[in-house]
This record gives sequence, structure tokens and C-alpha cells, in this order.
Amino acid sequence: MGNGKQSSIAWQLSVWYAGSAFLLLAVGTGFLYFVLAHSFDRENTDYLIEKTRTLETLLRESPVEEATVRWEVEGESIANPSIRVQSRVLAPDGSVLVQTDGMASDLPPALFPSPINLGSEAVRTTDVHTHAGKTYLLMASNVDSPNPGRPGTGRGPYTLQVAIDLTFEKDLLAGYRRQLWIVLSVGLVASIWIGRRIAVRGLRPLSHISHTVRQTRSTNMESRVHVDRLPSEVQELASTFNEMLDRLSDSFDRLSRFSSDIAHELRTPVNNLRGEIDLALSKRRTPDEYVDLLGSLSEECEQLTRLIDRLLFLARAEQPAMQVHREDLDVRRELDLVCEFYEPAAAEEGVRLSVNAPNRLTFPLDRTLFQRAVGNLVQNAVAHTPRDGEVRVEARDSDGQLVVSVMDTGAGIPAEHLPRLFDRFYRADPARTRNKGGTGLGLAIVQSIARLHGGMVAISSQVGRGTIVTLTFTSAAAVEKLGTTEAL
Repeated sequence: MGNGKQSSIAWQLSVWYAGSAFLLLAVGTGFLYFVLAHSFDRENTDYLIEKTRTLETLLRESPVEEATVRWEVEGESIANPSIRVQSRVLAPDGSVLVQTDGMASDLPPALFPSPINLGSEAVRTTDVHTHAGKTYLLMASNVDSPNPGRPGTGRGPYTLQVAIDLTFEKDLLAGYRRQLWIVLSVGLVASIWIGRRIAVRGLRPLSHISHTVRQTRSTNMESRVHVDRLPSEVQELASTFNEMLDRLSDSFDRLSRFSSDIAHELRTPVNNLRGEIDLALSKRRTPDEYVDLLGSLSEECEQLTRLIDRLLFLARAEQPAMQVHREDLDVRRELDLVCEFYEPAAAEEGVRLSVNAPNRLTFPLDRTLFQRAVGNLVQNAVAHTPRDGEVRVEARDSDGQLVVSVMDTGAGIPAEHLPRLFDRFYRADPARTRNKGGTGLGLAIVQSIARLHGGMVAISSQVGRGTIVTLTFTSAAAVEKLGTTEAL
């Protein structure tokens, strides 16, 4: 997306609404105008045809009674001077037999279209504008002469010329058009104003969400959008935003606890170091006492270094750039090596160690990380298993995944502690201090290693019967396929 200024959604909605409303209004008014104009045209044409047929009937039925025809042509205009219809009857020789008063000056015979036979030919009409500023609709038709031998008339058909004044309709339509333009102008302004009001009102829920976002700070993570007050179209966005705030709030809380735990864990060895140094400086001591003191300081430094290394590992494990160097490992052999390393410690505690895994089970794993994860679990299990107890490590293939389980016959863990066992610095047994080797980071490291391999870790325990921790590792191909599927 470019850096140019983007138009707002409210403005776009306003334009679309105003354009659509104005288009509908223009189409509606235009259609009404078309219907009105077409109705006038049809009525005028029908009236011309009716008038022409009336004259044809009179000529056929009373050819010698010119007074009857004259009354039909002139009588209506005499009775009503505002009459809009003018008629003319031409003899076969082209002479004017009868016509409406004033028609000769406004509508000479030459203006009319060629006559037609009304019963057999399509109607032809013509619009003309006179010098008097009037508009007429003209039509002409032929009528067979009922008395071809009549003197003075010649042979051939009569010609009827009929005109209707359109000035009233034209003025009416012109006024209607002016009113339409006024209506369309007002409609356009009203559509823009109403469209803007609707758009702003419709986007008000988004403004509410934006207001909540602006109020959210690291020190104020309790703000939430009230989903029940929002339209259904925006509820999903608001719910997603609330879920994001929940995750952020949880992350801040965890980070705060983590920072406090780090400070606490680092303060203990530092205080120990300072106390022993101050004690050593309080008076002169023998070389053997200084050697013992330096040995104690070395142990404290070693524990401090181990804690820092674990914290650094956890920090690196959360980075996307953390690389896992996989290679095909003999799982049974790697488990034997881990148990062999912890065998002396287990023997000292009176705990039996055993491995149960197929001899030819191979899986692509990072050797160092795999050994560290299993080693942490074995070390933790040995530390919590009483004398004459047993720690068993099992491995199996499950649909292309490697499942490693570490089981012990220890005292077990109460159910209320299980959800938080993988939190950093969390200890289910408060009596287990760092002097006994516990830092509360072992299971967190195991979980990070499992996730780096695209897997997971699960724990189940029964008080008095022992604990089972299960590691599931996924191959690199399966992890890549899963990532592609989620991206799609």
C-alpha cells in the first residue's frame, strides 16, 4: 500500500450512497417524464385519428351536404375559441372546400405530410413550429370521392388535413422538466447529506473500538469492547480485539512475574556470594579456609551461570530465527546415553532407571536439544522419586511422530498445579529450593524444545502413584506442510 492519503470509509460510503440514491431518483423521475410525454403523444395521435375518421364518415355518408362537413370543421372552433384542433378538407382538384378559421395563415396545405389511406397504411405525423410560436402535430389522409361526377370537384379522392395544437403540452413538459431539475438538485444534496449521516452512524461502532484501542496502555489492560452493543457485522472484529487484549494482558502479567522471578533468583546467589566474601574479609584466615571459601564461591558462580544459560536459551527459543539442526538419530541409543549419564545420581538416590524403545527407531532431531529435553525430564523424575522407586523412559513411533514418555513412581503432583507446571520459575513443591537443584526452568525449557521441533509436551499425574510426561516430536516435513496449510 502506498504512502498516499487514503480516502476514509465514511467518505466512500457517503459517495456510494449518494450516487446510488441520486441514480435511482434520476431514473425514477426520467421514467415518469417519459411516460407523461409518451402519453401526450399517444393521446394526440389517437385524437387526430378519431377526428379524421369522423370527417371521413361525414364525407362518405353526406357528400352533397357540405354544411354538415363545414359544421364539423368550423362549428367546434366557433363554440370554443380556444379549440386546439384545426381541420381542412381539400377537393380532388386541390381546392379548399372547408377549413377552420385562421388555419390558412398558420398551417398552409403544403406543411402537411403526404396523405395516407387511414385504413391500410401506417399513420404518419409531423411536428411543425409556426411563425406564431406554436407547435402543431399534423396528419393527412385520403378519402375516396363518393360522387366522382359532381361538377367542380374533379376526379380523385378528397384530402383531409388535421392538426392539433401541442403548445399546451410542450409548455407543460417544459415546466415539468424545470421542476425535475429542481427535484434532482435537491435530491442530490439531500442524498449526500443523508449518506454522510448514515455512514457516520454506521461506522460509530468502529469509532468505539478505536477509542478503546487508544485508551489501551501497558498500565491499563482492562479495557474491553462491549460486544453486545455492536452490530453482528462488527462483533467478530470486536471479539478478536478482546481476545488479543486478553493475550496481551496475560503476556504482560507473565512478563511481570517473570521479571520478578528473575530478580528473586538472581538475588539469592548474589547475596550468597556477597555474604561469603564479606565473611572472608572480616578477618584473616588460613589458606585452607580460603580454599574452602573459593570452592563455595565457585559453586555459587556455577549455579548462577547455569541459571543465566537457561534464561538465555529460553529467550533464544522464542525467536523465529532459532535454528533446529536436525539429523537422523537412533532414538534408543540417545535415550541410553541420557540414562547412562544420570545413572550415578539415580543410584545414589536408590532409584532404578530403565529404557524401553525399539532398536531401529530413527527420527530427525536436534541431538543437543533432544538430549537436553529428555535429560531435564529424567533429572526431575529422579529428584521426585523416593528410594526404591523407578523411572522409566519409553519411545515409540505414532503416525510419523516420535512420542517419548518419562514415567516415575514418585509422590505425584496435585491437579491444581498441573496447568502452571510449564511456567518459568514455577515450583509445585515450595519446599524444593534452588539449593536442591531446582530453578523452576526445566519444564519450561522442555516445552520450548518440543515447540522448536513442531511438537508439544503433556503431563499427567496422580498423587501417590507418580507422574507421566509425554514429549511429541514432529518431522520437519510435517511442520512445513502444516505451516503451508495454515497459510492457505
